[in-house]
Amino acid sequence: MKKTSFAAAGYLLCSATALAQTTVSIYGIVDAGLVHESGGPAGGVTSVSSGVASGSRIGFKGKDDLGGGWSAVFGIENGFNTDTGTAGQGGLLFGRQAYVGLTGRYGAFTLGRQYTPYYKTLRDTGDPFGAVSLAGRAGNLMVTNTRTDNLVEYVSPVVGGFRVDLGYGAGEAADDSSKNRTLSASLGYAQGPVAVQAAFHRIENPAGTDFVRNTLLAANYKFSMLTAFLSYAINKGPGLADSRDMLAGVSVPFGRNRLLLSHVRHDDRAAAHQDASQWGVGYLVGLSKRTDIYAAYAVIDNRNGAAFKVGNATEKGTGDRAVNLGIRHSF
Repeated sequence: MKKTSFAAAGYLLCSATALAQTTVSIYGIVDAGLVHESGGPAGGVTSVSSGVASGSRIGFKGKDDLGGGWSAVFGIENGFNTDTGTAGQGGLLFGRQAYVGLTGRYGAFTLGRQYTPYYKTLRDTGDPFGAVSLAGRAGNLMVTNTRTDNLVEYVSPVVGGFRVDLGYGAGEAADDSSKNRTLSASLGYAQGPVAVQAAFHRIENPAGTDFVRNTLLAANYKFSMLTAFLSYAINKGPGLADSRDMLAGVSVPFGRNRLLLSHVRHDDRAAAHQDASQWGVGYLVGLSKRTDIYAAYAVIDNRNGAAFKVGNATEKGTGDRAVNLGIRHSF
């Protein structure tokens, strides 16, 4: 009996230790709001939309301690439409993210469908609407390069305030590895109130004969009463007019509440000069740590035939003016 008791106790102890070293968590966002759009070919459009401030999602992420300072990690994230219950991202099961990898003292190595270094630079450093993609978001005018399939990514540890993020998206063409290939990278510095980040993104065409290139410099500075944002992007490539994008904005906290303001300008360097500029304002009221309500308005001034539209976190929009009003809950 004693041997059996000791064996059972040892088994329970080992099981408890294993469980303590492995963690899996469930998280998500449920977001829905009223959107009124105007200035498009269809005239005024009012709808109940999903993911206005943040795309609605449910995700699973985990970490397994391998010893020696290394851990295995994974993340799978499904996007869905709150207004209809359907799947987002074109019906993909885990269209928002799906990756697995290793993390340790030398950084993180992950493989799968992931956010690009370029997108994370604009979202986290260069746009006051970055994590709250309401009507005034930079992505209405600026290229975002949000996600890439088949991405191998390395994120370095922070050293002296610096961090490197490198991504390689395999084109998976049998005859030429450059076809459909994606190269993305960023170098960032954050120390005290200042954050500066530079990013590069290049996408090869299906034939492997040409590419689109985006280069971005983003920065923000935290003053005592607000955070100021600046971004500047250079875009080149076939089917994409030689252009420059500029953003200036602020985020002003009021306790749990936040006021967001931004101005984005698209400078078209092609002969048509299809320039555009956007003004956006948003306000979020924090009802708790997990729930807020929001309102936003944005207007785009399109020139010489430009046709940019005011979108949000989930939809591209139908016109050059939009009002958002909604609620968002995180869990």
